[in-house]
Amino acid sequence: MTQNGTISTVRLGATGPEVGVQGLGCMGMSFAYGPPDAEASRATLERALELGVTLYDTADAYGEGDNERFLSPFFKAHRDRVVIATKFALHIPPDDPTRRDIRNDPPYIRRAVEASLKRLDVDVIDLYYMHRRDVNVPIEESVGTMAELVREGKVKHLGLSEVTAPELRAAHAVHPIAAVQSEWSLFSRDIEAHVVPAARELGVALVPYSPLGRGFLTGSFTDAEKELTADDFRRRQPRFTGDNATANAALLDPVRTIAETHGATLGQIALAWVQRRAAADGLTVVPIPGTRTPQRVEENTAATRIVLTPQETALLEPIARRVAGSRYADMTFTSAGRE
Repeated sequence: MTQNGTISTVRLGATGPEVGVQGLGCMGMSFAYGPPDAEASRATLERALELGVTLYDTADAYGEGDNERFLSPFFKAHRDRVVIATKFALHIPPDDPTRRDIRNDPPYIRRAVEASLKRLDVDVIDLYYMHRRDVNVPIEESVGTMAELVREGKVKHLGLSEVTAPELRAAHAVHPIAAVQSEWSLFSRDIEAHVVPAARELGVALVPYSPLGRGFLTGSFTDAEKELTADDFRRRQPRFTGDNATANAALLDPVRTIAETHGATLGQIALAWVQRRAAADGLTVVPIPGTRTPQRVEENTAATRIVLTPQETALLEPIARRVAGSRYADMTFTSAGRE
């Protein structure tokens, strides 16, 4: 935190945008996590900006464009202060939310960027991610098209999501990649084996999504099927239901112990651990926890002030190895599923 109470800033990649050291995941404001609350979400966006959060993350797949449209008025009102990150490639059919169609071919990329620009009602997208990898299209071809969008002034910087280390290196050879977005939390650490070293080598920033384990690490729910609404997609994630959920809830005990020591919440300790990865792994790390309430944004950004001791970090170290269940029912479209 700076002296005026806002979070500090870092640069994404060697030539990427300067952003607050913590961003905001906006998906849940209109998609996936139960009924939306537009008024609370708008207040959350404004409060986040007041606290120095400048990286706002969305995607064309979130509610079939609804999330981009919802964010547009906020972006237009603060265009000179916000960094807009959106994505292409992942299409979720409305009639089957469990299915995902992935497209990385050049014609699709061009249609996708035009559609996002229109929904966002902006002239240029600050950070444009490939949301998921279509292995049937050479990544050099996809990133080559993305690079053309930069030259045409439609996109400023490029990002990738859920890519392997070889895919990142191949993409970066075509055009500089500012950021890689992947799941990274006390419960999900698979990217540390290969992706993190590659990002460090190339000078690419890591943008962890779901750093709070989709809310499970905050203790806000313990069994998705019993506690969450029918339209909440966490009910379909293996680690949040049944025996897996019971086993994983017990893993929060050391997090709770450390939280009590710091006078903090479980979520703040989980975020402090992710923020610490910047120093631990020698690269820029900007997590994007999602929330729909101003109070939670205040709590999340305050976590940047928490410094865990080596002893506390050691206490948290075994958690990921003991997690029951995979982070998705189908892991084939994640980097871990292709390594």
